[in-house]
This record gives sequence, structure tokens and C-alpha cells, in this order.
Amino acid sequence: MERRELIHGYATALFQVAAAEGALDRVSDELFAVAKSLEQSYDLHVALTDINVPAERKQAVIDELLGERVAPVTRNLVDFVVSQGRAGDLSEIVDGLARLAAEARNMVLAEVRCAVPVDEDLRQGLAEALSRATGRTIEVKVVVDPGVIGGVYAKVGDQVIDGTVRRKLAELKDRLEVGG
Repeated sequence: MERRELIHGYATALFQVAAAEGALDRVSDELFAVAKSLEQSYDLHVALTDINVPAERKQAVIDELLGERVAPVTRNLVDFVVSQGRAGDLSEIVDGLARLAAEARNMVLAEVRCAVPVDEDLRQGLAEALSRATGRTIEVKVVVDPGVIGGVYAKVGDQVIDGTVRRKLAELKDRLEVGG
């Protein structure tokens, strides 16, 4: 089985469990946050992906990280993925789950990276702006990424809208180097 098919299979299974539990929106949001935390923390990534770390230790890390902050079904799904040796694929699995959840609501998923957390009003404003820009109904998942510095980076499918300060500084640098 190809890796892509395997990822899709896991995403579909997680989607079905979350939907059957009647907690698709919550589980999708919580898993998205967990996966992005895993992406941004080298130590956490190693703790959950290293084959030399015993399963019991990985379970303890998950319990400590998530505790009562997420729904039990979310914690169980993370446990499942990690116990299957797929912690390294968690981000892609969760991206697939989020896409399936958005499609179930006739929406398209947009990953938006900002330097700071956004409130619900700003999230809604971003969704509306991206809907106008793409012509599609958008569901926004926000990732807090200090590397953005300022502005917003949005990815809708293969389309990227980069309004970050980092990109603008890079463009300015390029112009200065060409002109200088």
C-alpha cells in the first residue's frame, strides 16, 4: 500500500470515529492543534516517534500533554496513531481528517499561519476574505507560528496567499540587491 493511501486510510478512520462520537468539529480542531504542536516541537516529535522510547513512556507523554484539555476521543485517537507507529505521520493524517470534515460541510480547508492567536471574529473575517479571494466557502484552521513575525500566510489547497512581514522583507531585500 502506498504511503498516501495509508495516510488517507488513517484520516478516514479518524473522521469516522469522530463523526460517530458526534464530536467531529471538536475532535478535528483539537487534533489539528496537537498535530501542529508536534510539528513545532522537536523534543515532542522525538518522544513520540523514536522507536527506542517505550510505548508506556509515549502514553505518559500524551497523557501529560493532553490531560483533560481535550475530549477523551481526541486523546484516544492520538494514542491510537502513536501506538501504530504513525506519530511521524500525525500531521498529514490530521490534515486529511480536517479536509474530510470541511468537505462534509461543503467547505474547503484553509490553513492560516499567524504570529499570534486570533479570536473568533478575526477567524471569521479571515474565512470571509479567503472566500472572496478563492470563490469557495472556507473553513479556517489557524496555526500560531512565531516565525511569521507579522501578517498572515494562508494555504487553500495548492493556492498560497503570503501576506507575511517575512515575505515582504525578503522582497525588499531582493529589490535592494538588484538595485544596489
